[in-house]
Amino acid sequence: MASQLVREWMGIQQFPVATQTALHRLLGKLKQESVDTLTILVLGKGGVGKSSTVNSIVGERVAIVSAFQSEAMRPLICSRSRAGFTLNIIDTPGLIEGGFVNDHALDLIKRFLINKTIDILLYVDRLDGYRVDDLDLQVTKAISKSFGQQIWRRGIVVLTHAQLSPPDELRYADFVGRRSTILQDVVHKAAGFKKSEAQIPVVLVENSGRCNTNSGGEKVLSDGTVWLPNLVEKIVEVATNSSKPILIDKKLIEGPDANQWRKRWIPLLLALQ
Repeated sequence: MASQLVREWMGIQQFPVATQTALHRLLGKLKQESVDTLTILVLGKGGVGKSSTVNSIVGERVAIVSAFQSEAMRPLICSRSRAGFTLNIIDTPGLIEGGFVNDHALDLIKRFLINKTIDILLYVDRLDGYRVDDLDLQVTKAISKSFGQQIWRRGIVVLTHAQLSPPDELRYADFVGRRSTILQDVVHKAAGFKKSEAQIPVVLVENSGRCNTNSGGEKVLSDGTVWLPNLVEKIVEVATNSSKPILIDKKLIEGPDANQWRKRWIPLLLALQ
């Protein structure tokens, strides 16, 4: 990360005063735990709001979002510094192409992350998705295979498009609960967690400029939650839990026996020459 350009986190000043106060309080908690750098990896399918969520967290338009390009074409890292604290947040391409896991996108991401340490994984999906199918399990399993199952212990499920009216006259809380539980079960299975282990946390997000606001100008969800401080609070909780950050090195990407596998082929290759 040393070669990465780190700019002053000016975007935080664009938030309403109450949000700024909450964010500074939460950053203070990290510093109390001797955490002065936080690296967040954002993964998920295409068109679910990864780039928009990155922009919302930073308070700047650092990731391109348009009607004609729903996501980053290649990984992008944004680094911001504030009062001795550095935030690195990594936006990534969508993990689905033509109804299948996009191995090319995964390879791009893995190469980009080599020798970087991931403190938080944000797995982004939409709240207004009305079903979970085998493709969701394939994506989460692909993440486990690529970066190790332990990365989910640093994970948070982020559900975008959270300002919605549930179908079939369902209560908002009931709809959120059902959608969250289904996705939590998928991640739990992909991560290989035991049934007795706690589920991955879920946080709701609404990136739209049409999001409702409270009297202080803060963006709020249908249940009145001020969502940005709520997301950052959950990030702080996970960042300070007992699990270890994930170092993305060649051993993790290629497997512990990758070099041995190559060595076994050397005699055969020499014999064929």
